[in-house]
Amino acid sequence: AVLVLNFGILAFLKYFDFAARSVHSLLGAVGLDIAMPDFKLVLPLGISFYTFQTMGYVIDVYRGKFRAAKNPAKFALFASFFPQIVQGPISFYSDLSGKLYEGHDISFSNIKQGVLLITWGFFKKLVIADRLVNTVLTIPAEYEKHSGTVILITALFYAVQLYADFSGGIDISRGVSQLFGIDLAENFRRPYFSRNISEYWHRWHITLGAWLREYLFYPIAMSKLFQKFGRSLKKHFGMKISKVLPVSIASLITFLVVGIWHGADWKYVGFGMWNGLIIMVSTLIEDKYPVWKSKLHIKDTNPLFILFQMVRTFLIVLVGYYFDIAPGFLAAVNMMWRSITDFHISELADPAIFDALGVSSASLILVAIAVLALLVCSIVQECSGRTLREMICSKGFWAEAGVFLLLFWVVAIFGVYGPGTNPAEFVYMQF
Repeated sequence: AVLVLNFGILAFLKYFDFAARSVHSLLGAVGLDIAMPDFKLVLPLGISFYTFQTMGYVIDVYRGKFRAAKNPAKFALFASFFPQIVQGPISFYSDLSGKLYEGHDISFSNIKQGVLLITWGFFKKLVIADRLVNTVLTIPAEYEKHSGTVILITALFYAVQLYADFSGGIDISRGVSQLFGIDLAENFRRPYFSRNISEYWHRWHITLGAWLREYLFYPIAMSKLFQKFGRSLKKHFGMKISKVLPVSIASLITFLVVGIWHGADWKYVGFGMWNGLIIMVSTLIEDKYPVWKSKLHIKDTNPLFILFQMVRTFLIVLVGYYFDIAPGFLAAVNMMWRSITDFHISELADPAIFDALGVSSASLILVAIAVLALLVCSIVQECSGRTLREMICSKGFWAEAGVFLLLFWVVAIFGVYGPGTNPAEFVYMQF
């Protein structure tokens, strides 16, 4: 009952207007013009994040993983811990509660590390993301006026802007928590280095993926209905299909939920379907990969093959991003088509492209330098297996102070803020 009530509230607030519009359009297609109620609902800030977090707690209590909290003030602290309430990360009660309830002394080490992470987050948000956000918002809204070249560049801008915006916001949230001595869960692990789409979703928005696996994917895949379905498949199609197909369908359902969670629009259904189908097909043909690689004499450790896998995965992810930025589902498909059929490499050398994109050459150069710095830092972390903060802090106080001052002045000088600017909210605040 608690799950139905809370998810019902979330569904009503997020999806009633969308459902009403869809029903009205469907009835209109058969000649019925029936007015649907329009409540003009206002979505509470962060409702998806704290609903998922608290319902995870309820499910864990029901499963007997731990006893229900007896102190309402402590539970309220877990449910509304302010650094994460706007855009995550989504925490498990078993991970966060102990950190919140134990005593914390003011620590200079925590303050240093927290401030460093906060400044790094502002670097991503103000220097990179907010310099690209205007292009990402304006071009898709009038994509018919632009060439496929401009549309493709806009999609690439969005890939950079979304990552810098969301990961930067999470860095700020985790940094603020660090000031209080509380380590929030990691939410990003260099997702654009992923070699396949499944790995990407294990590196991107890690806490949402963990929540969905624990409370949606596994319950569906291990349900009596799916087990019965698997046994039926085994009789008619053999062991392989009986194991792979139910899991693939459970994965597809999970990604449909991911798509719908992102927004009340058919384009987000398309986003979920695209990612779900790619993972479903990949799972079904997974046993063919070793055979193909053997025939082509390709080794998994080959650097060129690894680079190919990363580029291939990024392009698959990029297709999904079209659904994010487009005004609607059909617009996303049209934008993809134009990106392929109306792409002209000569436009890249034409200065007029800066006017079309609505961004100056100076801003693009600055973004390119900032992204290159971000890329170098990511490569170092990927190769070393250590976070930047660990590496910097191991060098002593003056290294920490030097990096902080460098980041601070870069943000202060090159960040997008202040009079005459249009501050952009964090992308994931709307979810």
